[in-house]
Amino acid sequence: MSDLPSQESSLTIFLCGDVMTGRGIDQVFPHPCPPDLHEPYVRDARDYIELAEERNGPISRPVGLGYVWGDALAELERCAPDVRLINLETSITTSEAWWPDKGIHYRMHPEHIACLTAARIGCCALANNHVLDWGDEGLRETLATLRGAGIATAGAGAHLEEARAPAVLDVPGKGRVLVFSLGTESSGIPPEWAAKVDRPGVELLEDLSPTTARRIGARVRAIKRAGDLVIASIHWGSNWGYQVPSAQREFARALIDEAGVDVVHGHSSHHPRGIEVYRERPILYGCGDFLNDYEGIRGYEGFRGDLTLMYFVTLEPGSGRLLSLRMTPMQVRRFQECRVSATDTGWLRIVLDREGRRFGTHVLLEEDGTLTLQWS
Repeated sequence: MSDLPSQESSLTIFLCGDVMTGRGIDQVFPHPCPPDLHEPYVRDARDYIELAEERNGPISRPVGLGYVWGDALAELERCAPDVRLINLETSITTSEAWWPDKGIHYRMHPEHIACLTAARIGCCALANNHVLDWGDEGLRETLATLRGAGIATAGAGAHLEEARAPAVLDVPGKGRVLVFSLGTESSGIPPEWAAKVDRPGVELLEDLSPTTARRIGARVRAIKRAGDLVIASIHWGSNWGYQVPSAQREFARALIDEAGVDVVHGHSSHHPRGIEVYRERPILYGCGDFLNDYEGIRGYEGFRGDLTLMYFVTLEPGSGRLLSLRMTPMQVRRFQECRVSATDTGWLRIVLDREGRRFGTHVLLEEDGTLTLQWS
């Protein structure tokens, strides 16, 4: 399974965890939003720049809009994925209507949208706990900005029907990829953010029951054509720790059984969690953060949240069968994705291999420094 399939006979999807380009990251770009924060301890977003600089050295400001991707840009070009999907955990807005009674608010100025197009991101999952940080107005501007840049969205909208609608991505010569974005309260999404028939919001799941999986299945069947591939991008669970609740595992399997999902793209954890392959479909329980401004924040160092992964999931077009899953390790330094040391790559391999054993998967280190998933 470590041999790469030919590009003609396969479809490759780039996935990663949370992309948080607000707060400190927005401040190093050319046209930042006002730095005022409404957090209990930090009142100025520029403080996060100072913390990062104390840890890894100075950041020359302003940076270019493609800066944050760093070495990941070359890896994207090398792997040439057909689809590029991220969970965008940042509102793109100049709105000042910050959500009250919420400790953290992320926003990026709309003029910085090129930080996503620089990596040719094709789709943003939005059913998460930060897309409405700046209210309904902020959500509307986020959606308009992304769509104006040619980036598809799923999981949030002006009303329930729009929030539930999948992104439909056409891959020339290989068919369509449907992206459904779903969120749960366990990830910190306020219940008030649930989209309604007559109000904006996110697609917030009531629970992780078999009934909910069947309802999602009905929505998939209403739009899926023969040969389509389906991704369920789910924001769920805690930020720290490797435990995967049984409810998540049962729901992920039910999405494959009942809803015809081909890839379960889980996120919310600040570090990667174990991977399962069920009925030849990958389940990524937690992809870990990919871009954030957490560099200088103390606590939880044992989880190595600075180490990130680029996931390249290769499927057989038409059948959806998993052909390979490769991961490229990166490290965030000075708000930028950088190549990692061999020692850090080895540490990630050991952790992913350990956490995958309960799911029957193993992780191998390849000669080029990437990691490959093996499964029974």
